[in-house]
Amino acid sequence: MIPDGDVAKYASWSPHNVVRLIRPGSDYAGAARRLDEWLASGVLREDAPSMYVHEVESGGVVRRDLIAALRLEPYTSRTVLPHERTHQGPKEDRLALMRATHASLEPLWFVYDGRGSGLRELLARAAEQTPAAEFVDPEGLKQRLWVIPAGDWTAGVSDALSARPVLIADGHHRYETSLAYSEEAGGAAGAASRFTLALLTDIDDPGLHVAPTHRVMKAGIAVTGGEPAGSLEEVLAAIDGKVAAGVYRDGRFQVLPLEGEVAVVELHRQVIDNILGRRSPEEFLLYTRDAREAVRWVDEGVGVGAFFLGPPDLRTVLKLAEEGKTLPQKSTYFHPKPPSGMVFHRLDADRTL
Repeated sequence: MIPDGDVAKYASWSPHNVVRLIRPGSDYAGAARRLDEWLASGVLREDAPSMYVHEVESGGVVRRDLIAALRLEPYTSRTVLPHERTHQGPKEDRLALMRATHASLEPLWFVYDGRGSGLRELLARAAEQTPAAEFVDPEGLKQRLWVIPAGDWTAGVSDALSARPVLIADGHHRYETSLAYSEEAGGAAGAASRFTLALLTDIDDPGLHVAPTHRVMKAGIAVTGGEPAGSLEEVLAAIDGKVAAGVYRDGRFQVLPLEGEVAVVELHRQVIDNILGRRSPEEFLLYTRDAREAVRWVDEGVGVGAFFLGPPDLRTVLKLAEEGKTLPQKSTYFHPKPPSGMVFHRLDADRTL
């Protein structure tokens, strides 16, 4: 999530800032040398087999996550569930970095349905201990991290999660990259190379927030069939919790009812795909989480029309994923994002977890 223009800023903060590993430009070999140097010099410490509990506080609400090694499974096993389509470009960059460093440098983010699992109680029990690290991130959010060595607690967590599918919240490209790398690296079923670093969050955690991503079309025709609305605020209020989308074009707002379960799916199926025909959406769509920015882009002529969406219902997204259905790209935005640099996972094919 770091814009290209901010990479130098983060690097200037410290010679050991994680951006030097995760955003090396094309110098993947340099990132690998730097990782080895940090390990050799003690900048990084290798833990005994462990799981980690992470907390982030935002707006007075705390979210509690588990960080662990997750076994890589093909989508066909229905254990790890994608919910968005992906593109090839981002995968190539991350695969090159993984080949060079032989490491999973950032956790992929997953959500799970924890009802009846006892996981919430296990995480709460771990958080009663003194954290290994406490810090405030650049956005001012309080973060805490606990290290839990392998034992009864970690076994209990594994048992609680073993029968539950997980939904990729953030990291579709990186999951598919990790699968590809795992096949290249090989190793026995229990080898570290057969796992990825994962951050897992209960779908009912009150600190888990999901926001929509709005769409701006660079070309297209006017949309008909909507109800007029007087303002952006009126549109956003009207579509919240509804299978509907907002529309802005030629200085006018509309609320467009849609049929189906998930608004972003039906917006593409019933409207955007019909407008574009065989043309690729990625050539004609811009994305933003800021609805006012979408309006501004249209007013400035960057696009010809904007579509606004409300936050998707996560249980419906999970249900569709379990049915093998995927959403258009950039359908969800989970936040607050976990910070990079807390934990790394070495992908050694000859090391057994």
